[in-house]
Amino acid sequence: MDLIKGFRTTFKHVLQEPVTIQYPEQEKPFQERFKGRHELKRYDNGLEKCIGCSLCAAACPADAIWVEASENTDEERYSPGERYAKTYEINMLRCIFCGYCEDACPTEAIVLTQEHRLSFTNRRDAIYTKDMLIVPPPEGTEGSPQQVEPGKFNRPIPDMENPK
Repeated sequence: MDLIKGFRTTFKHVLQEPVTIQYPEQEKPFQERFKGRHELKRYDNGLEKCIGCSLCAAACPADAIWVEASENTDEERYSPGERYAKTYEINMLRCIFCGYCEDACPTEAIVLTQEHRLSFTNRRDAIYTKDMLIVPPPEGTEGSPQQVEPGKFNRPIPDMENPK
């Protein structure tokens, strides 16, 4: 009897259309809540959103994030706050893509994108540095560091618009 059940299941699936996708020509869309590669954002004026507070590193359960902060000066300003992230590294082999870093960030500097193509040939390539993570400045802006006149940024974090 079990043999007949097995043959029935096999023949039922033989007649169905295969669900194979020809990757990479065709890609299956991911769910909207999918958390992939990390990205460090900038403000519209080109300054970095990361203020070097290390809350993302503290929230990371896998201890995959390393942040070293440094002070901004009026000659070289990287972020609107008093500090900026001089060193920002994520060990992608340790990362579990939980999104806690994204939730902990007060300036919404770190986000997890939909990018899923992550491959490494050695362990050193799996450590993403700040240069690899930060998005380029918007077209027509100078990026960071910027030279500003003293006293221009009198608030640690600029006013943010309320999301609608």
